[in-house]
Amino acid sequence: MKKTVIFISLSSVFLLAVSAMAQTKVVVVPLGGKKPAGNAVATDVLYGKTFSNKDDVGITGSLEIREGSTIYTNSIGMKFSLIPSGSFVMGSPDGTNTAPAGTAELGRSTSETQHFVTISKSFYMQTTEVTQGQWVQVMGSNPSSFYNCGLNCPVEEVSWYDAQNFIDALNASEGRTNCNTIPNTCYTLPTESQWEYSARAGTVTAFYSGDITNTSCSDPNLDTIGWYCGNSGSRTHPVAQKVPNNWGLFDMSGNVYEWVSDWYGTYPPGPVTDPVGAATGSSRVIRGASWQFGANSLRSAYRINSYHPGDGFAWVGFRLALPPGQ
Repeated sequence: MKKTVIFISLSSVFLLAVSAMAQTKVVVVPLGGKKPAGNAVATDVLYGKTFSNKDDVGITGSLEIREGSTIYTNSIGMKFSLIPSGSFVMGSPDGTNTAPAGTAELGRSTSETQHFVTISKSFYMQTTEVTQGQWVQVMGSNPSSFYNCGLNCPVEEVSWYDAQNFIDALNASEGRTNCNTIPNTCYTLPTESQWEYSARAGTVTAFYSGDITNTSCSDPNLDTIGWYCGNSGSRTHPVAQKVPNNWGLFDMSGNVYEWVSDWYGTYPPGPVTDPVGAATGSSRVIRGASWQFGANSLRSAYRINSYHPGDGFAWVGFRLALPPGQ
């Protein structure tokens, strides 16, 4: 049975309050208008108001309410789901603690020590991995090994540094400047904690679709949500073909691994707020696993610590995060 954590936060309460209306009517509001100036909020979207970004510099895109979530669409068609602030238990149970109570998660690693994490601010998470088509629009060429998969398949063979170059180019193309000093308006890679919080979407099981039953290439709970060695045919697939999680995010398990912003480090022993990983390191964290790996690697808690930020592989891509100010 799927287990769900209830988040007590104003943003969660608001999203629940609007969900009934959102399920019966989708409201799309264009960005770039001159009235009123300032950032749109979810209530503006419900009432169909036109808006522009807070500096009124003409960043283009749209917002919509869909199934209780705010969805932002940017200038090149990338969709982002608003992830509400809240707290969760990061990592996987080892059978000895009580937060949450339970037996050890099948296939867990000792690096997945459970600890409480608070995400203090809402943020947007891209609903899919960055696609080959999106990469080409921004960077002009396609580095992917699986280019024959098509432009709606995830871009891969990109290093952490390549992802940063893409982010810089996308920010520049939309007029998002001074990102080092005003980061609340710019695209980034998600932190590791933001990634796991988003992947779980309130669930506490190994996958957002349920518990893990097999660590290799056969797990019915995974088949419905992710491309892995049990169903991928040893290749990537177009994004958003499997069942999304509660926050409308696709392929958080499988298809390609995803770079996050953090240097790899051991988890803290106690509760933390908005962690950003180790201060320095030799490897960046990747999450989510890919088309070639077993069910064990696709668990929400699974993390990898051996990937140098300059390396690119046919099983590694990324998705973007964006602060709520847009």
